[in-house]
Parts: sequence; structure tokens; C-alpha cells
Amino acid sequence: MPHSVYAHGSPPGAAAPSWTTDPWIVAPLMLFGLMYGIGRLLLARKGRKRIAQDIVCGAGWLTLAGALVSPLHWLGERLLSFHMIEHEILMAIAAPLLVIARPVGPLLWSLPRHARLAIGWAMRHPLTTRLWTLLSAGRNATLLHGIAIWAWHAPALFDAALENIVLHRVQHLSFFLTAILFWWSVFRRSQTGSAAWHVFVTMLHTSILGALMALAPHLLYRQQADAAAAWGLTPLEDQQLAGIIMWVPAGTIYAGAALALIALWIRGAGQDRERADALHAL
Repeated sequence: MPHSVYAHGSPPGAAAPSWTTDPWIVAPLMLFGLMYGIGRLLLARKGRKRIAQDIVCGAGWLTLAGALVSPLHWLGERLLSFHMIEHEILMAIAAPLLVIARPVGPLLWSLPRHARLAIGWAMRHPLTTRLWTLLSAGRNATLLHGIAIWAWHAPALFDAALENIVLHRVQHLSFFLTAILFWWSVFRRSQTGSAAWHVFVTMLHTSILGALMALAPHLLYRQQADAAAAWGLTPLEDQQLAGIIMWVPAGTIYAGAALALIALWIRGAGQDRERADALHAL
């Protein structure tokens, strides 16, 4: 199948693994790291140290950069299985780490005072608050993230994103931003029991999608089919491996998060019961 445009930046025939130098990817990553570093230095001078959060943010930034800039990205140009690994790192590793780190404060503090106050005012505006409250509600965030995952994995749209660089960037942004919204609703908005349920639902539907890819008797995605043979795989085997990656390893991440939330929910319920019993005894 001819490839007039390569959404990842280089043709499948490139000889050796390489790092991505696309400025539309590298520049935002470098800007985020620079702004966060400046903001943290300014906050540290004010005595506001968050070493644990800084470590988590650094881990999230590194995994995001690793998915988009490292030779993993180069492999994702050629094999659907590595392309799937790249997507799962964006959604199931980098996004929750960055949400846990809460980098918005340091990012704002890296800006000049007038810009920081203007953005802060805009974030607190009633319209912004209502919109964020609507989007970050557990059910809505889970639904939006699920729609993004299923829609972009429709064969026609997935192949179109591989062929068109603009669509491919929109695909990655929608995966990442809806994942940020989803994990924010899990960690910051929802009650622990509800959060566990939303994570479980996401694990369930992504596992179903992965199973459909892994068990499909014919090829669903064709844009990368011509490159699989160079790596000792048939196109169908590459697709099956991609489905298994979404089904099992990614599903394990969601399952682990759901179990951790359930444990916290049970623990919190037990503590509430102990406090109620203590008050009743008085």
C-alpha cells in the first residue's frame, strides 16, 4: 500500500532506530519541563517544597517523552504493537502520574505576575468552573475517554490518522487530554468507591477492544501492514500482539488502580464505622 504521508515523520524503510525531532512534539515537552522547573524553584524559595510530587511529575514527564520522542516512537512507525505500547503509555502511565503530581501551580508560577493573575482569573471564572465541573464529573469523563479510545480505533479513522499528520496529532492529543480528564475525575473529583467503578468500567471496555483486535480473524488496520514482514511478523500477528497489549498489560494497570481504590474505600468505610461507634459509645 503506498504511503504518501507518514504521520510519525519518517518512512518505514528508515534504516536504524532514531529519536524524534519533530518540533511539534519536542517543543511542548521542553516548554513544560522548563516552566515546571522555574515554577518549582520560585516556590521552593517561598518554602513550598513538594519533593514527592516533583518525583512523580518527573516520572510522568519522562514517560511522556519516552513514548513520543524515544526510539519507541520510531518502532511505533513500523509495528502496530509498538504503536499500541505508545498509546497505552500516554493514557495509562503518563496521564495518571501527571494528574497525581498537580503541576498547574508550578506552571503558573513560572509566568510573569500579570499573566499568572490573568490565567488564574480565567480559571476561576464561573463559566470555566461550570464547564470543568461538567467535564470532570466521573461519568462524563469516563464516557469521553471511552469515546476517544473506541472512535480512534475504528479501522477507517485509525488508518487515516496514520496517513495524515494532522489527524495523528489530534488522535494523540485526544487520547492524552481525555486521559488527563479521566484520571483527574478518579483522583480529584469522585468518591473513592465511584472512582473504583469508573476505573473498572474503563478496564472492561478497553479489554474488550483489545480482545476484538487480538481475536479478529482478518486484518483490521492496513496502513502499517507492509512493514510488519521486515520484523518477522505477518500483519495479522502484529495486530494480534497489539490487541493482547491493550487487553492484558494495560488491563492489568487499570485493574491494579481499581483494586487500590477499592482497598482505600473499604479502609475509609471501616474508619468511618469506628468513629461512629466511638461517638455512639459516648
